[in-house]
Amino acid sequence: MATSDSEFNPDLLLAHKLPETRSTYNERDVAIYALGVGACGQDAVDSDELKFVYHENGQEHIQVLPTFVSLFSLGSLTHGLDLPGFKYDPSLLLHGQQYIEVYRPLPSKASLINKVSLAGLQDKGKAAILEIETRSYEQGSDELLCMNRSWGFSNSYQPFSYKNYPSTQSLAVKIPQTQPSAVCEERTQPSQALLYRLSGDYNPLHSDPNVAKLARFPRPILHGLCTLGFAIKAIIKCICKGDPSTVKTISGRFLATVFLTKVKERNKAVLSGYVDIRGETEDANVFNEVINFVDLVHVPGKYQKVITDS
Repeated sequence: MATSDSEFNPDLLLAHKLPETRSTYNERDVAIYALGVGACGQDAVDSDELKFVYHENGQEHIQVLPTFVSLFSLGSLTHGLDLPGFKYDPSLLLHGQQYIEVYRPLPSKASLINKVSLAGLQDKGKAAILEIETRSYEQGSDELLCMNRSWGFSNSYQPFSYKNYPSTQSLAVKIPQTQPSAVCEERTQPSQALLYRLSGDYNPLHSDPNVAKLARFPRPILHGLCTLGFAIKAIIKCICKGDPSTVKTISGRFLATVFLTKVKERNKAVLSGYVDIRGETEDANVFNEVINFVDLVHVPGKYQKVITDS
């Protein structure tokens, strides 16, 4: 039986084939992204971060932050998906989780083919969760470059009967209850979200005060993927000895909003995570595992106006 646009059919949605997308990027895009996640934001000649925005010490190519690949999945979430039987407002879609796997060294410029699929659909009562998988290949290559899984929350829908549709979420890892082995202080600027949106995430929720109010936020919020970029950049600096190529798998959940000018965030760890370090031993089949923690402390920008919560 045919369904109207306002009705939901989970089986139909999951069977729907999404079209491939194509994208191209260059070193300018790589550098703008790095600036958007705070590279050299506190020190324009930071020796740990200059390589992400400049050919430091004559390096042939600008180095690529691993979270740059999250941009390859942006079109699905921010521009909306043509999903039969499922109507939602993409401007009110909240990004809840991101999972990334990087399989090959990331080039500083490339043309890509992105194969997109709807991997999961869940009804949480007050919101529907869309799980979207994007597998990216360089044009002319059959080797997978990277994979993204994005979870989007939409509350602009009518609930459907399925309480929990099968999903391909990555397995949760229990984080040990120990003190962090590293604490990294990062400073976001009042215009951080506006700078980050230049990388292609034009969701007005992060720039338009009126849209933010429609979503029941007092003002625009920072992109979840921007906070993830800050966190991974901190991990590369604190744990990975400055080498971005050592990061192979990333998983982040966005459990709370980040307001760039909220005073009460000062000196409070707003992002905590773990790093699972695996290094080859003399026996190539045996791995050493060390769990490390990084707390990312958000300090509002130095020149921002102090705002008192009402």
